[in-house]
Amino acid sequence: MAAVRFRFSVQPPVRFLLVVVAIVSSISSSHFLSVGSQEAENERSYLFQEILRDEAVSRLNELGKVSDVDGYLERTFLSPASITAGNIFQRWMEEAGLTTWIDNMGNIHGRVDGMNPSAPALLLGSHLVILLPPLLTLPSFVHLPPSKRLTYLALFNKDTVVDAGNFDGALGVISAISALKVLKFTEKLGRLKRPVEVIAFSDEEGIRFQSTFLGSAALAGKLQPSALNITDKSGRSLREILRQSSIDTTEESLIQMKYEPKSVWGYVEIHIEQGPVLESVGLPLGLVKGIAGQTRLKVTVAGSQGHAGTVPMSMRRDPMAAAAELMFLLESLCRRPGDYLPSYEERSASMIDSLSSSLVCTVGEISCWPSASNVIPGQARLLVAFTIDLRTIDDMGREAVLHELSSRMYDICDKRSVSCMIERKHDANAVMCDPDLSSDLKSAARTAFKKMAGKVEIEVPMLMSGAGHDAMAMAHLTPVGMLFVRCRGGISHSPEEHVLDDDVGAAGLAILSFLETLM
Repeated sequence: MAAVRFRFSVQPPVRFLLVVVAIVSSISSSHFLSVGSQEAENERSYLFQEILRDEAVSRLNELGKVSDVDGYLERTFLSPASITAGNIFQRWMEEAGLTTWIDNMGNIHGRVDGMNPSAPALLLGSHLVILLPPLLTLPSFVHLPPSKRLTYLALFNKDTVVDAGNFDGALGVISAISALKVLKFTEKLGRLKRPVEVIAFSDEEGIRFQSTFLGSAALAGKLQPSALNITDKSGRSLREILRQSSIDTTEESLIQMKYEPKSVWGYVEIHIEQGPVLESVGLPLGLVKGIAGQTRLKVTVAGSQGHAGTVPMSMRRDPMAAAAELMFLLESLCRRPGDYLPSYEERSASMIDSLSSSLVCTVGEISCWPSASNVIPGQARLLVAFTIDLRTIDDMGREAVLHELSSRMYDICDKRSVSCMIERKHDANAVMCDPDLSSDLKSAARTAFKKMAGKVEIEVPMLMSGAGHDAMAMAHLTPVGMLFVRCRGGISHSPEEHVLDDDVGAAGLAILSFLETLM
């Protein structure tokens, strides 16, 4: 397919600001949307561009400057910068005509009742981003003063991830607010057939308290009351941090936070892709089929410690070499699962196809003892250990892969005369997006494509999300749907994270089109 450019192409009309004032103050929505007036249509289109793209990009940049430290972006759960960011979101929601409040887990809510306040509500949301220092290159680090080096290393000794992007989480909330603001200016906000609620979730990454989806899990009824007693690295409890922000959350009030399923119609989340697929196909938006299930393993290999120069190769029980072979096995199996899984009856062709398109495996951490260049690692307190992160949309396939992987790993360890222990540290099942919501979101994305690229017919790509999102928690409460937005190089959790201005506008157009189906 020839490359198609997606952009807002309408030029600003003369005296645009005066036109907007006139529109807001005196022009009825029927006149504003008049098909017979090209001038009115141009003004309408430019208003969309102004709010959905230009203002949204400006807001993303503004939010990116709200940090707890100078020189880089850092916001943790209910930190001063996080509270400031929440206040900014609340102001933007109110400008869009929403009634706002903060709940007992620090989530920011904005709601419009529409024509039927008692109808089940559509929830739109994503998370308040937790952003931390960008990685330094080795030359940059070497040239830091000693005191600065210690400070920098201390930052990475905290319970943190490097997450220095302006778009992760924030884009979804800002796009939803922008779309509702357009409806306010076009006098359509009150014509929604059901309530619409935008939620900026207080935490998704789970950095400060090592518990993911704090905000969304509370609303879905999946956050246990005992979570109020978990502590951060400084020893302060979640309850204490909430109370410090004048949020007096008790076990009872946490339980009462859960939304009644019958009060919710569905949940929709816009999020950057955090992968390279949309950029490779040249499209700004993609429909999410589902969110991958995940298993985390810790593998520990023990052998016989010895001197690197005196132990013959034939007599070695080297856990490092064994670990390397185990990692190669992992990569090979995950690249070609069909070559490794036994062809039992239950290992259907559809499972292999699913695994071939969605299975990803990562070794994220490696440690050994004594970690000396002239010593074969062996029987000591750390041995050789590494982590495995395994994800796929197919839960049955994930179990099949884990069974085969473990069996083959133990065989390799036996042949090398080393021992290995495989510990299962974390499991989360896959979440499939709702077919009806997905169909509506697909139509909305297609409408956005047409508005930006003209009459070219373009199919909306369908993607699997390998990363976790608040939609995983909300799926316990209500049907969920997601749209991905293209990001440059597929890079996220990095200072290089970037979304084109027009792609920000495309996300806003898609949400606007989706909301217009509720009228």
